[in-house]
Amino acid sequence: MPTSESNAAERRVYGGRSAAERGDERRRRLVDAALELFGTKGFSATSIEQLCSTANVSTRSFYEDIGSREKLLIALVEDLTSKATESSLEALAATQGEPMSIRISHAFRAYLAVTCRDRRSARVCYVEVVGVSPVVEEWRRGWRERIAAVVVYEATSAVERGEAKDREYRLFAIAVIGAVNSLAQELALADEIAGAAVTLDDICEEITHMVTAGLTV
Repeated sequence: MPTSESNAAERRVYGGRSAAERGDERRRRLVDAALELFGTKGFSATSIEQLCSTANVSTRSFYEDIGSREKLLIALVEDLTSKATESSLEALAATQGEPMSIRISHAFRAYLAVTCRDRRSARVCYVEVVGVSPVVEEWRRGWRERIAAVVVYEATSAVERGEAKDREYRLFAIAVIGAVNSLAQELALADEIAGAAVTLDDICEEITHMVTAGLTV
């Protein structure tokens, strides 16, 4: 005779998937819907109902699994930023021992290849996420500090190799991040800004020049 424990286990498993697995799948569909809608219509113009319809998820599940549009936006950009940072660190590891200009170019290209893989991701990462709320801004500051720490570490390493001047690089790192954000916004909004024919190559070349000059002048 089935026990209450076995009945509970059966309720938790549906279609061969556990409740946790189904929840993960719903969250992934919502993140994908957020990329499409936030990246084309914009964050403020996208409702929870539209997100749920696109993801084929009930509003009840949305609130249970995600909680708010802000949290969904953070989840989306967190995913993209984490992958971009990992790709950039892999590029730095792969160019260990190469001249500083090569390492800089490869690292930023690897990062932007993820966050700017298409206009939707670029718009979400560099336009829609800005100024949404204090909660989202706090999340952005946290990532800015982490990325700045990587830039400072690489600058300090360049000093030790004799490729850069010995000075304090924290503000320089923040300035570099600001420049990357601004240039990526040009790419994200190229269709809306007259004469803004910016490419990923343009951005990477400009950032490489800027960082090289900032480390050596």
